[in-house]
Amino acid sequence: MRMTGNTILITGGGSGIGRELARRFHDRGNTVIVTGRRREALDETADGRPNIHATTLDVTDPQDIAAFAARITAEHPALNVLINNAGIMRYEAIDRARDLSDAEETVTANLLGPIRMTDALVEHLSRQPDAAVVNVSSGLAFVPLVAAPTYSATKAAVHSYTVSLREALKGRVEVIELAPPAVQTELTPGQSTRAAYLPLDAFMEEVMALFAQAPTPREILVQLVAFQRNAEAEHRFDEAVTTLNDLARRAREGQ
Repeated sequence: MRMTGNTILITGGGSGIGRELARRFHDRGNTVIVTGRRREALDETADGRPNIHATTLDVTDPQDIAAFAARITAEHPALNVLINNAGIMRYEAIDRARDLSDAEETVTANLLGPIRMTDALVEHLSRQPDAAVVNVSSGLAFVPLVAAPTYSATKAAVHSYTVSLREALKGRVEVIELAPPAVQTELTPGQSTRAAYLPLDAFMEEVMALFAQAPTPREILVQLVAFQRNAEAEHRFDEAVTTLNDLARRAREGQ
């Protein structure tokens, strides 16, 4: 992936990893478009950076996506990179019958959102030089968090979908997966201050160094996520499930 001179669209650009990707790619000489539901948060991302453009978008609404894609490609015909970052994480108890709205909303945002965004822009991207799609999955795609089962499942699906997309677009659009470990962001309540989680700045330093490699890795994997990504290949999957979930529980409890 080219590191400068792109026009990059980042969903979920109002906070956390999306915000930092936007700012860091902007500062490397790219035009960046950030989307999300909250205009105020998007404006904070763009503040002081003239080539970050903020626009609201609900990635759970297929009609909004279609209208947005038509408008954004007309306003920014050089758009050549899509980063599917928007998503939600909800804790769920699956050992009893419950209201499934959290699960349904998670699937819509985390899986259908990237699929619909890519579908809306894939033909445009295929005509652009140095085009790329970056799908943000998670270390939980490879070792699930029992407390967030639907989130983990959607990220596993994003991983699988990304593999298929890479093969389908080979030679036309570069397809990259970014799989974060547990990072200090606002994804869930209290997460931004959990000492056991990777500080956002440290995560981003590693991520941008990996993006800058030539060729760009197909998977952007910081060192900390190797515990999850390689668990099955290293024949320690069951142990990893137990260890990860115990660490996550203690982190949530403040231990």
